[in-house]
Amino acid sequence: MKKENRKLRVMVSSTVYGIEELLDRVYTLLISYGLYEVWMSHKGTVPVRSDRTAFENCLATVEQCDLFLGIITPSYGSGQDPDDPLSKSITHQEILKAIELGKPRWILAHEQVVFARTLLNNLGFKGKSGRADLNLGKNRVFTDLRILDLYEEATIDHESPETVPLAERRGNWVQKFRSTDDGSLFVGAQFFRYQEVEEFIKENFANGAPLPKQGGEV
Repeated sequence: MKKENRKLRVMVSSTVYGIEELLDRVYTLLISYGLYEVWMSHKGTVPVRSDRTAFENCLATVEQCDLFLGIITPSYGSGQDPDDPLSKSITHQEILKAIELGKPRWILAHEQVVFARTLLNNLGFKGKSGRADLNLGKNRVFTDLRILDLYEEATIDHESPETVPLAERRGNWVQKFRSTDDGSLFVGAQFFRYQEVEEFIKENFANGAPLPKQGGEV
């Protein structure tokens, strides 16, 4: 009997604090289509191997997924080394890995992140280097200025020796959201049309990368 095509693997990368309702809704929404296997740490569905560290499991999941959904919030998340100011949170590393691998991706950013960046830019603290001397006091609203670094990396609007002109940037769409309804509306609109997503996958793998295997193989 011919094996059926396996479901596309969607990884949802985010912190959890403050957006539990959105994550629950996104998971339920994607599962309801019957077309996707959803990997989300909040739901405990991320593949985990006991011979790997938490970082290794998360980054391996990015490598193995077909589609990537990242959510940037005012909470930077866990995983960074407190003794290393240059270390990055797990969510930060996951999104950077998805960008590095050229994964078909969709990214949401909370409006407070966008507002904070705009405010600091207007005050003269533009870009990562402009914010380097700022010290963010401990608070429960905006936890780390590296959130802005992540946003700029996701929009490909960061400091680089090879800065890409705006008109030539690819994969730099980041959707601002304010509420659970905003976020789930974007996710529903992007993932509802399975055939369009399938075509997007084929186009992204046209450069020779392997297409997802058949029959549920890993």
